[in-house]
Amino acid sequence: MKNWNDKLTNDSWRILKYNSEIISGFEKLSKIGPSISIFGSARTKPKDKYYKKTIEISKMISTMGFGIISGAGPGIMEAANKGAKEEKTESIGLRINLPFEQTSNKYVDEEYQLKFDYFFIRKLMFQKYSQGFIVMPGGFGTLDELFNALTLIQTEKSRLFPIILVGKKHYQPLYNWIKNTLVKKKLISKNDINLINLVEETSEVETILKNFYKKNKIDLNF
Repeated sequence: MKNWNDKLTNDSWRILKYNSEIISGFEKLSKIGPSISIFGSARTKPKDKYYKKTIEISKMISTMGFGIISGAGPGIMEAANKGAKEEKTESIGLRINLPFEQTSNKYVDEEYQLKFDYFFIRKLMFQKYSQGFIVMPGGFGTLDELFNALTLIQTEKSRLFPIILVGKKHYQPLYNWIKNTLVKKKLISKNDINLINLVEETSEVETILKNFYKKNKIDLNF
């Protein structure tokens, strides 16, 4: 019984820590303007074409009036913040505390460097404060963010916003599986595939964002 009571006490204290992270995140991020989140692998090197393309996309999005949110780490995340910094827009970083990834990249604005111990709270911040997701090539973490967003939008637990996968060679097999297996077996609705945009070029990203906000009558002159 003593061990059980200790567990209950520990769980109660953990809830307080959850609340502390959520409140801190809400207070800081409520100050930012409309922003787009860019996801992708922390392992992508600066010479990789998608690192360079991420900078290009980030700069383009910045000129549209959006801030840029990333996971604050290296790789694609660094490229996203670098593009924002070069265009002098808000460069936001939501860092997860991991044993192998302890520092934020140097392009995150100091006032918008947030640190999280819990993935689910970090995902809440991305979902709540983003007006769109740009998903560059990445691994488990990137896919986790992607499918979390798709699930919340599909179930109407989140507002609709554009989700754009960049990298046809990387994402085409996944897109085909969703379309040819999940849709055909009626494991998702036929229209759910329309939540995903698969592109390669920066100009395509720009067109999708502009069309989405025009269709939904949202002014881009933030």
